[in-house]
Amino acid sequence: MKRYCLALDLKDDPALIAEYEAYHRKVWPEILASITTSGITSMEIYRVRNRLFMIMEVNDSFSFEKKSKADLANPKVQEWERLMWNYQQALPSARPGEKWMLMEKIFSL
Repeated sequence: MKRYCLALDLKDDPALIAEYEAYHRKVWPEILASITTSGITSMEIYRVRNRLFMIMEVNDSFSFEKKSKADLANPKVQEWERLMWNYQQALPSARPGEKWMLMEKIFSL
């Protein structure tokens, strides 16, 4: 089992942040299915102010490349991503078009 941690920002607007959180209390079933069928076994998102932190645990079948390819071919995932982009903003160091950024582990106990 591998674990990945990723970061992304939300637009710094309390009303938008509240809407974003409301969507995440009722994630569309098609989105949940796309997550689990890709090999992601656990996913949590945490927020401090407008910064998001995601922890994903994945099985051996998971790859970012396969997940990305499947997401691009899934109209419902694309609809969700367009909707979420109304609330999200790239981290200052992100490349054009980059959303969630993979974090580097720098400590473990």
